[in-house]
Amino acid sequence: MTNRTIIANADCVVTMNDTRAEISDGAVVIEGTQIVWVGPTADMPADYKESASADSASTTHIDARGKIVLPGFVNTHHHFFQTLTRVVPAAQNGVLFDWLRALYPTWACIIPEDVHVSTQVALTELLLSGCTTSSDHHYLWHNGSKLDDQFAAAEEIGVRFHGTRGSVSLGESRGGLPPDWMTEEEEAILIECRRLVETYHDASRFSMRRVVLGPASPFSVSQDLMRECAALARSFGPEMDVHLHSHLAETLDEEAFCMEMFGYRPGTYAEDVDWLGDDVWHAHCVHLNEEEVGKFARTGTGAAHCPTSNMRLASGISPVRAMRDAGVNVGLGVDGSASNDGSNLMEEVRQCLLLQRVMGNPKGMTAREALEIATLGGASVLGRDDIGALAPGMAADVIGFDLSALTFAGGAVHDPVAALVFCSPQPVDFSIVNGRLLVEGSVPLHIDVPLLAERHNRAAVALMRRAEGG
Repeated sequence: MTNRTIIANADCVVTMNDTRAEISDGAVVIEGTQIVWVGPTADMPADYKESASADSASTTHIDARGKIVLPGFVNTHHHFFQTLTRVVPAAQNGVLFDWLRALYPTWACIIPEDVHVSTQVALTELLLSGCTTSSDHHYLWHNGSKLDDQFAAAEEIGVRFHGTRGSVSLGESRGGLPPDWMTEEEEAILIECRRLVETYHDASRFSMRRVVLGPASPFSVSQDLMRECAALARSFGPEMDVHLHSHLAETLDEEAFCMEMFGYRPGTYAEDVDWLGDDVWHAHCVHLNEEEVGKFARTGTGAAHCPTSNMRLASGISPVRAMRDAGVNVGLGVDGSASNDGSNLMEEVRQCLLLQRVMGNPKGMTAREALEIATLGGASVLGRDDIGALAPGMAADVIGFDLSALTFAGGAVHDPVAALVFCSPQPVDFSIVNGRLLVEGSVPLHIDVPLLAERHNRAAVALMRRAEGG
């Protein structure tokens, strides 16, 4: 018998469906891994009502009274390994290029166990903040580390995972930013990318893991590698739908690098190396001009907006309002947990709203639009039409927040949806991913959080000792 989950009596169900319906006293019914019914609790079909009142081992009941229920959030850019180097003193006050140079030597010492535990920590943080699908962009493959380590860790946590096989091939001796020891041979990169797609990529509906190809940035890989990765991803055909992800237009330093090395701006660079299209998304996009925004819109190219990281590294403010108005697909990204120092996607929703307003337009971003970017926006950026909304036939990725939290007092009574964004972020009360209840009462059900934090702290200390030669 298929397991059924019935969520009923929610103060508000934010569907993100075609009409963006918000349902008072709402209910969501899940069978197996998908949603089968959404609507007012009073209108629930009789067989679901009978199931809700019956004591059955195959049915899970969630009384969502006093809660707001939404589709799970989607994280479109991160670097999980950086949880190990949060607030390192030498990297607290630099712009991107200085920050990278300060941390490269430490990251050289990362081992497979570090990749595994940092993936688990980042995904657990994300899960507690409402994230049910996350991508990650890992580009350091030393000391035996492989993307396989991340897929294993993600499966243990239970969050949908798009693993990006990042790469670095352009070292200092060839005009790039990274030290030469970070680089890989480009032929070896392509061979490994092919292996990972053939081993792990699952393009089916409701899939829990997909592989993305991700040369790191214009200043760390060659143009040839960018073109070859694009050709490789597309060689698998539309049925495999392998996507591409990189950094672009993050800083003025990067813009100057592109002008000096290639003779054109980052947007033209992306076009020249075949990195525009609905199978591509770029992180940051802070310094896209109007023409480049138009190119993104015309080609269906996506953008991962990382507001906290962009502020942390003094990179600037991404033109999210202009991109949205032009029709660009925009999702949210936490970005590296050493350029953010957290992995909280609900915080990014709030920062997304505030950062578009700080430029002087109080209507530059609304609470509901920020939530749409975190759900439907992220789904579109990752190329998925099975997540991001609560509707029959969609994946059973559902989150709930407790509106009785102290920080929502005096806000949720007026507008619970807006309160979720305007007020201080709270952890989820419950989280369901692919029909599986992972968080209940703000506690992960399958993760020993204190033990995980202890393991991670030991790994972070050991990493720094190795980097210092101890």
